[in-house]
Amino acid sequence: MNDILNQLNPPQREAVTATEGPVLVLAGAGSGKTRVLTYRIAYMLEEKNIAPWNILAITFTNKAANEMADRVEALVGAAANDMWVRTFHSACVRILRRDIERLGYGRNFNIIDADDQKSLVKECVRELRLSEDEFPHRSVLAEISRAKDGLYTPEEYCREFATEYRLSQVGRIYTLYQNKLRRSNDVDFDDLIMLTVRLFRECPDVLEYYRNKFKYILVDEYQDTNPAQNELIILLAGEHRNICVVGDDDQSIYKFRGADISNILEFEKAFPNAKVVRLEQNYRSTQNILDAANSVIKNNTGRKGKHLWTDGEKGENIQVYRANNDFDEADYIVKQIRSLAADGYRYGDIAVLFRAKSSSKVIEDCFMRAALPYRVLSGLRFYDRKEIRDMIAYLRLIKNPDDDVSLRRIINVPSRKIGKVTLDAINSMAAREGVSLYRAISGHLEDFKGGVAEFYTLIENLRSLVGTVPIDELVQRVYEDSGYEKSLEKDEKGQERAENIGELISGASHYTETVDEPNFDDYMDNLVLVSDVDNYDEDTDAVVMMTMHASKGLEFPVVFICGFDDGVFPSVKAIFDPEEIQEERRICYVAITRARQRLYLTGSHSRMVFGKTSVYKPSRFLNEIPEELYELTDAREEMHARAEQLRETMGAMMQKKEKKMPTATVTMSAEKPKPTGNVNLKAGDTVSHPKFGEGVIISAQPVGNDVHYKINFNGVGEKNLLGLYAKLTKIN
Repeated sequence: MNDILNQLNPPQREAVTATEGPVLVLAGAGSGKTRVLTYRIAYMLEEKNIAPWNILAITFTNKAANEMADRVEALVGAAANDMWVRTFHSACVRILRRDIERLGYGRNFNIIDADDQKSLVKECVRELRLSEDEFPHRSVLAEISRAKDGLYTPEEYCREFATEYRLSQVGRIYTLYQNKLRRSNDVDFDDLIMLTVRLFRECPDVLEYYRNKFKYILVDEYQDTNPAQNELIILLAGEHRNICVVGDDDQSIYKFRGADISNILEFEKAFPNAKVVRLEQNYRSTQNILDAANSVIKNNTGRKGKHLWTDGEKGENIQVYRANNDFDEADYIVKQIRSLAADGYRYGDIAVLFRAKSSSKVIEDCFMRAALPYRVLSGLRFYDRKEIRDMIAYLRLIKNPDDDVSLRRIINVPSRKIGKVTLDAINSMAAREGVSLYRAISGHLEDFKGGVAEFYTLIENLRSLVGTVPIDELVQRVYEDSGYEKSLEKDEKGQERAENIGELISGASHYTETVDEPNFDDYMDNLVLVSDVDNYDEDTDAVVMMTMHASKGLEFPVVFICGFDDGVFPSVKAIFDPEEIQEERRICYVAITRARQRLYLTGSHSRMVFGKTSVYKPSRFLNEIPEELYELTDAREEMHARAEQLRETMGAMMQKKEKKMPTATVTMSAEKPKPTGNVNLKAGDTVSHPKFGEGVIISAQPVGNDVHYKINFNGVGEKNLLGLYAKLTKIN
């Protein structure tokens, strides 16, 4: 164990060995927080002899959970398999599978995804005869999610906002939405946390069981927790108080998802006498990149405060490019990536980050024209494809026949010639009897013939296979017996879709082979709890494009942050809201610290927005970065400088021509104002230019009655200017 501790710096060692009582670890970007968490668990198991089943480790992604479990197993062996290393949602699913019946649900509940939520909310809006324009599903779902994050039941929400028209109507939608979920024995993602908190509050014996089971709790990325998740942790840790949370208030960027930064800022109020450890030594980025991140984030108020540093190299200056327009910006990024590839970088070493997905289109178009390999991490997930969602809907209905959402999706997929009149009749029966659609069909099977009867028989036959055949065989049978396989023969994209379903079956086979005790419920839970980042493959040699939010937790040798303009980043909405600007600044801090070696910040003087050209100033965050940390290239200034140089050269040529002209002509020309620049300067003089700033004269060569100066300007480079036209001022 001493060998392990010797691999840690002093603050890391302090965080690892402080196992008793509440601990807050403020871990800056790239400071080794995953190492601290894994070594802390190993220390607890090996040195403190704490039973692995008494440890609960919570992360935010399956990828992080798997990485942590693998690292702990590498340190202590098979003992790691007896502890819980899970995401918030997967931990709550496991708790609810055991005791959700205490809340009136069945253990075979299904978890509906975002697309199913959208369909359900639209259905509720129609049934309540509300306008879909006034109550669009996105805003309604966001409000319902906020309510659940705040642990508001539909009844509490309706009471709270009874006097506000719009929110009172949202309350009606929320109530009907929740009733439909309950009747179908379905839950959504927010329910997983909310119902677990409710279970603990309403069933003290269940809470006592888990408090005794999890005497030591570790939580990663605590700055991203919402009020419901925070309450869950406080309830679990309330007795033994051996709680260690790791996070970074400067990386709290998920406010739009309900994350509440006050959870980490006020941790010491919830757990008085908590030990606070700061991890500030960075093992990822160069000092220049860290200095840029520090200089931006220090402008936020109400933060715990820390300063990232490294004992590594200072690194190259940040490259800042101000393009003429967004097409020029995209072209610059492509040219730089080609140059980086020529220098030995893999395409997979490079990330292009943008504030909003809409910003990527011009860059994507430019990449395609340039034939550069790229992928968009926030694009369509494998599990979002229609054919995969159809297969999963079959599996969900097999698992939980009361799942109305799934039944509606696939009762006529592939076509069974079940018409609207028949579907309306089934809906009426279910509503009248207060049962699910499947139970309505089952109870009146004699009234149905043809497609409905065939569908019911199909599902019953497939249900009988659960637990008797391997899961991959069950998925294969769904594909074949449902008629889906045959229907793809007539589909123009049938081959591609068949291959995708083949991947789903292969995934089920992999699950069966790699899990000690595979079961259908666990397999289905894994399908819906997977995320984009979980599927990210670092070995793919392609430039990755993603939002700054999606990049959190990842790192790259080279990072481009595009759209570095006021109104793009920070966004227009944030500019006039001090609280939102602080959130944007945290996003900037996260984006900057994804870079290990090279960082590019690109913006544009103008952009096409909704078919109109809009003018932009540089991001205010650029003004917060010291000038000595970056090199600025401004396409517009370079264009103006080239134009000025051309005018000066043409002027010199005209001067020569005038000398050869007849006297009368020369006399007429002499009546025009003469240039009055400085021609009395020499090499070594320091001068100032109105556009290029300060510089030192490298050489001065007479040209007719003028002087040709070669000048090295600070931050700009060498320029060739004529003395009569250059407007130079000597400084010393």
